[in-house]
This record gives sequence, structure tokens and C-alpha cells, in this order.
Amino acid sequence: MRALFIIALLKLFAVFSLPTLHRIGAAIGTLLYFLPNKARMITTINIQHCFPNKSGDEQRQLIKSSLIETGKTFTENAAFWQWPLPMLTPLIHETPSTEQLKAAIHSSKGVILLVPHLGAWEIAGMYCAQLYPTTCLYRPPRMAALDGLIKRGRERMGLKPAPITQQGIRLLSRALKDHEWIGILPDQDPGENGGVYAPFFGHPANTMTLASRLAMKSDCAVFCVYAERLEKGHGYLLHCKTAPMELSTGTLEQSVSALNRMVEECVMQLPAQYQWSYKRFKNQPPGMPNLYRRSKAKLTPFSDR
Repeated sequence: MRALFIIALLKLFAVFSLPTLHRIGAAIGTLLYFLPNKARMITTINIQHCFPNKSGDEQRQLIKSSLIETGKTFTENAAFWQWPLPMLTPLIHETPSTEQLKAAIHSSKGVILLVPHLGAWEIAGMYCAQLYPTTCLYRPPRMAALDGLIKRGRERMGLKPAPITQQGIRLLSRALKDHEWIGILPDQDPGENGGVYAPFFGHPANTMTLASRLAMKSDCAVFCVYAERLEKGHGYLLHCKTAPMELSTGTLEQSVSALNRMVEECVMQLPAQYQWSYKRFKNQPPGMPNLYRRSKAKLTPFSDR
């Protein structure tokens, strides 16, 4: 029932303009800030964990701004997954950094695109898929009823989804061998046995090794791509950052650390637009406490603790 309600809401939101969607999203985010809820709790813990040197007021402002951007992410996805492409492409504004992506089209090797949960990652993926055939790693949503809507929306954007299975990994490897592009969300916790710990904002974060292994094996170009959400629904600004050589040539531990460092540098450009409502530190090294344990749930944006 909850999934059907969300689908109905997304279909309703799709009739509105982007400025209106962002206003609705901002209102939702403001409610998330003032009312007790899971997203506020996780966002609070993550920001206090990653920005301990910020004052209480600075943390509260970042928490509020982050939740507002979270609300916009929800409402704008209604447009991304349902609007015709001719309505979406004019929303994307390039920066000089995107020229290196266009240059990579003429490369004799594939390209690995690292698209963190920063800004509008759906539109960033769509932009890349419009430039060149792109296969993206895809994790089905927890609500299975939403899977069809999301998958169709991404396929309509030109993205070829690859599930997070051995078959999906083979699809990514094959795409690279065919000199195509692949997209990976590099800041998802891969599970208890699926990654290695590397620093992220000064704390150990369980980090996937897939991107590093593919980069070291294929010796192809690696870029970090994100779409900055502009104010008042004025669209999105595409940014592209070349990955450090260490990601492709270092040891696995060095590569994973370089990946996290690159994502962190991008997040610092738009800290409010990062998905702080995700349990990025859910899995911790042995002996370290659970950051999101129940006692932490008492934290609120209105506390200086």
C-alpha cells in the first residue's frame, strides 16, 4: 500500500514544472527537519560525525539544508523517471570540465564513471548515457513495486542497467571490453563482506572494491561526475573530475582510499547536496561501536551535543 501511494505521488508530481517540484521538495525537507523521523536522525549523526569542528549552529544549518535537498531529490525524480527526454535535456548545463568526457568518446578504451550520491545523480547518469552507450550498476529498491518505474525511467534515459550480481559485474566487464562506458555509485556500503575499510571524512567507511578492480584491470579513464542542483529550479550544472592515477595503478587499499578521497573532495564542493540520510558508516571495523545504535536516535538538530 505504501509503495502504491508513493507511485501515485510520483505520477502526480510529474505534471508540475521543475521550480514547483523543488518548492514542494523544500517544503517536505523542512518538515523532515522539524519532525522526528529516521532521515533526520541519520543525517544528524552523519553530519556531527563528519564535521565535528563545526559549531552547533553550523551543524544545524547543514542538517536543515541537507534535508531540504533530500526533499528535492524525491520530487525531482518524478520528472527524471517520467518526463520525455526533450523536456529534460535543456535542464542540463555543462561546465568546461565536461569537455574531458566528450574527448573520451574518441578513446580506444572504455570509461568508468563514478557517480556519487551528490546533487542529482539521476540526471548525471542520463547526461553520460546521451553522450555514449552507458551501462550502470543497479540495486533494486527495497520496495519492489517501485522497481518497474525506476528501471523503465533509467532505460528511457538511455542507461543499460546491470544488477548487483555476478551477471551484472560480467555485463560491466563486457561493456568495458567493448570500449563502452559504465556507471557506478561508489559510495554505497557493499555489505559486511563486500568491501574494505578506507577513510571517508576521517572515519573508516566500508567501501566497494569493484570500481578499483575494474579500473586496475582495464586501464581505462576514470571520472567522477555529479550534477549540481541550481536554485529556483534553474536546472543542473554538470561537473567532471578526473580520478587520481592511484585509483588505477596503486594497490587495492590505495585505490579504494583514493576513491573515497575523490568523492570527499566532490562532496565538499556541495556539502548540503550529499545524501547524508544514508547510513554510510553502518558497517564498522571489529570492536568499533554501531554509529546508528538506538541511543544515538535521541540526537536531534536542536541539540549541541
